[in-house]
Amino acid sequence: MTTTGLPSPRDGVPGPDALPGPPTVDPADPARRPDPADPARPAGPPPARDRYFDLLRAVALFRVVLYHLTGWAWLPVVFPSMGVMFALAGHLMARSLKRPAVQVVRGRLRRLLPPLWLLGAIGVTGMLAQGWSPDDDGHPGWWFLHLGFWVLPLSDPPYAEGMPGVHGVLGEDWAAELAGPLWYLRAYLWFVLLSPYLLKLLRVLPWATILAPLALSGVLHLGWISLPGERVDSALTDFSTFGACWILGMAHQQGVLKRLPQYVVPSLAPLIACAGLWYAVRDGFGTGHDLDSIPPAQALWSFGTVLLLLHLSPSWSEWPHRLRRWDRAVTLLNSRAVTVYLWHNVCILTAATLYDRLWGFETLERHVPWLLESTWPVLILTWILIAGCVVAFGWAEDLAARRRPRLWPDGRRRGRRHGRRTGGESGDAARHALR
Repeated sequence: MTTTGLPSPRDGVPGPDALPGPPTVDPADPARRPDPADPARPAGPPPARDRYFDLLRAVALFRVVLYHLTGWAWLPVVFPSMGVMFALAGHLMARSLKRPAVQVVRGRLRRLLPPLWLLGAIGVTGMLAQGWSPDDDGHPGWWFLHLGFWVLPLSDPPYAEGMPGVHGVLGEDWAAELAGPLWYLRAYLWFVLLSPYLLKLLRVLPWATILAPLALSGVLHLGWISLPGERVDSALTDFSTFGACWILGMAHQQGVLKRLPQYVVPSLAPLIACAGLWYAVRDGFGTGHDLDSIPPAQALWSFGTVLLLLHLSPSWSEWPHRLRRWDRAVTLLNSRAVTVYLWHNVCILTAATLYDRLWGFETLERHVPWLLESTWPVLILTWILIAGCVVAFGWAEDLAARRRPRLWPDGRRRGRRHGRRTGGESGDAARHALR
């Protein structure tokens, strides 16, 4: 059984949530009830949640986990999770920027960083215990600065390559799997820092601002710009690949898309997406070199798909009847999207390592080898382990949002009156939840 790590777009990229119209939530900015003492708060009750966007984020997270387990090249084509997550986060950022920018950015950082710090405390401690030294990356004397990226991920944090695993439990090179999703936090952080300026540009030159990252992606891919180093290259590549989706989410919140005739988006979005697929096929699209390995193709496909999803989006303050059964699962994934995204790679590696031990049972190997080779039992085991991480580490998201820690925030609780169960928490709790 093999697993696929979560690379950055330059290497083949989710990770985790955690995506105008009614508000939803993002990885680092749970919408919360305004302080009654705040004179700037809007009058009236908090706005209703848009369950359509919550559903998109939940599907995006599930697809990320499935993709990094199977590596199936067609999955990013079926649903471009990262583009969707960045677009939803961009929408929320634009909505929040009705308040002072410094206050909004500070709030985003406060909600994003504690789950990362918990991951880093566990991961870096484990790497040090196995003999890793931060200056192994070839930067003696500067390692303490690079280690600081585990505190504020303005660039990729250092990690150990080729770490030995824990026999029968955790596979080799676990540190690389642990650090894999961190590119998303780094990209998200930069988008947050740039959003006040992007919003100003969007209001002056809307479509030039939206399309600028796509143009940058083409320029970078053609090699017309020489970049000074890998860290700068990573940051610009991520911005050029997903920046248009982030800005598109902001544009949707600002009503830019509503100014277009109704036929424009359904006519143009499929053409843009198909241009991305054409570019991917032209560049050797396939297993081992999928859509995520080709940044311009990923940028175009994600942009076209997100544009269509935002155009078609209904406003669901309540679930349609057929989807009500998924309310608790979707609420949980939105409430713990950061935890799911940060820990899913390690869970995949652990699940695969544990499941591979079944090859030691001769009876199973002889009679049901197809079961031992199947992906689906590993997927089930992965989600069981993810559920364990939600219970063990999800409280960091609650502390980051300054609320009482909960083990399983799926929106279900017992009402205070008559012991009745109510779904009231689904709206309140998930406002604090999540790329």
